[in-house]
Amino acid sequence: MIPPGIPDWFTRRRVLEAGRIQLSGRAWSGNAPIERVDVGIDGAWHGAALGPPAGPFAWRPWSFEWDATVGEHELSCRATDASGNTQPLDAPWNYQGHGNNAVQRVSVTVR
Repeated sequence: MIPPGIPDWFTRRRVLEAGRIQLSGRAWSGNAPIERVDVGIDGAWHGAALGPPAGPFAWRPWSFEWDATVGEHELSCRATDASGNTQPLDAPWNYQGHGNNAVQRVSVTVR
């Protein structure tokens, strides 16, 4: 996900104005083509619109229109490929951090 708004470097939050916001990004899987992307708004999942793939194993663009309301929010996104693999909510721990494919989360303050 391309984080929306302006970064606040001290809190690592993003800050943006209330209103309709287009969230977007790219999804990829090393196993099969991307079939679905879900965007989480405060824990509730919504289907994103998928753009055309550049090839069978290429990044696939996605977008989602969010009506941002004043307050603190957590945005997230997860992809599912044609083999049924969906990004896990949390990365399984390992010593060197290899294979970290967990759901991306972005904290946002809407003014």
